[in-house]
Amino acid sequence: MIDLRPTDENLLVQRSVHEFAEREISPYIREWDAQGEVHREVFERMAESGLLGAPIHSTWGGGGMDYISFAMICEELERADTAFRVVQSVHVALNSLTLMQWATEEQRQRWLVPQARGEKLATFGLTEPGVGTDAANLTSTARRDGDSYVLNGQKQWISLADIADHFLVFASVDRSKRHKGVTAFLLERGMKGLSTGTLHGKLGIRAGNTGIINMDDVRVGPEHRIGEEGEGFTIAMSAIDQGRYTVAAGNVGLAQACLDASLKYAHERHTFDEEIGRHQLVKQMLAKMVAGIEAGRLLVWRAGVLKNHGGRNTRETSLAKWHATDHAVASALDAIQIHGANGYSNEFPVERYLRNSKAAVIYEGTSQLHTLIQADYALGYREDRPIRCEPLPAEGFERLPVSIAAQAGRA
Repeated sequence: MIDLRPTDENLLVQRSVHEFAEREISPYIREWDAQGEVHREVFERMAESGLLGAPIHSTWGGGGMDYISFAMICEELERADTAFRVVQSVHVALNSLTLMQWATEEQRQRWLVPQARGEKLATFGLTEPGVGTDAANLTSTARRDGDSYVLNGQKQWISLADIADHFLVFASVDRSKRHKGVTAFLLERGMKGLSTGTLHGKLGIRAGNTGIINMDDVRVGPEHRIGEEGEGFTIAMSAIDQGRYTVAAGNVGLAQACLDASLKYAHERHTFDEEIGRHQLVKQMLAKMVAGIEAGRLLVWRAGVLKNHGGRNTRETSLAKWHATDHAVASALDAIQIHGANGYSNEFPVERYLRNSKAAVIYEGTSQLHTLIQADYALGYREDRPIRCEPLPAEGFERLPVSIAAQAGRA
């Protein structure tokens, strides 16, 4: 039997991160979003609180939290604004958790440890112009030249591109082999031929940096290769399982934010001599939000329990991501409807919620892709296979990091 009851430690993490977001993000986010401002100092305070290495084992400088706590971190951060959950998705899930799973011990000490401590900020570069979800057909190349690799290509729609220190990127050593030629590399800012740029004019997530990575004859030694040649596609897919989990958890938080704002407005706004919350069709929209949030949270936690036990969870994580992101969009639309004309103004947060919600039904696999994944599992066309990786410490997850406990008065 799966026990989905959160522990005292889980609830302490949730409360602490909620208080962090209310203190460090919520009072300022309307202005940051309107101005398109990225505030790296908030990421630094996240690092001080232990959030940038939360699920990383203490062996490599992390907090050793379980995946339910990690989900709660993502939920509470996105409840404040998507840009700050994105840091958990990209820096922690896509990059750091991938290094913890696939890198050698030397590589972990070199790159994972400073990332888990928040000393270095990291990102993940898979998406390319014109490639989209066809990750087996990457145009970026990694040509062997003696003892080195020479990387060329461009990555697009990369969160934290302009402010990251480390870049986990994927390129093909032989494009004729498609997915069997894809190989993973860890690059560092300042390398000759590596440059980044900012994408402007985004619909949402305006308080977060999104950009491009250019690789122009970037030369690296084999010590920068993560895993073996041709193993990059498998590494990328395992990373995306982690990323999808954070997106799912975060979008539960976004839907919760829509509900919170709508409940407040439903009590404050009066029509026909009563609160609009008394109107049946408003109640219907609120009830749909509640049902979808509860279902989404349970789907996330089910995937989290499997992750805690080291089990494959591609199917469960895909379902959680699909449901949570679609429901966040639906909740944001209903929240604006409940707010009426006021919902169309940035005087109220729900218009930002709608703009932010749309991205998540595109990245980490579109909703359409996840319908195919779920159908293929149901039809028996798809099955999960074990993944090879370096062994992790036998202790598993630890107790609460001191930094989080201290914030809640427990240390």
